[in-house]
Amino acid sequence: MDEYQQEIREIEEQIDVMTAAEEDPKEIAELQMQLNVLRAIYHQASALLGAGDDDSALRESLALRGYGSWNIDNVYAFVYESAIDLPAEGHRSFVGEIRETDFGGLLAEPA
Repeated sequence: MDEYQQEIREIEEQIDVMTAAEEDPKEIAELQMQLNVLRAIYHQASALLGAGDDDSALRESLALRGYGSWNIDNVYAFVYESAIDLPAEGHRSFVGEIRETDFGGLLAEPA
């Protein structure tokens, strides 16, 4: 389990504890939104990492953009920073945009 999966797991556990304790629904909802975003980013980063294992152009493009070598930390950083720049109208739209974005295509574009 990498640090991103651990963070996701910790938030899931925190939500479970808060829900069981019937804590503030607004705080629980905010944590759930954060969890949804982190899951979407991690899913995309993992998929891109796998795609780059067989695609030297993706690996080279990541390095040329200043992210360094091809590993989960650097690919996650690229996906995270690219996601921040996505146009979105609210949380649902933001998560949807992350899920629907072709980060491999973004990485393949000239820097």
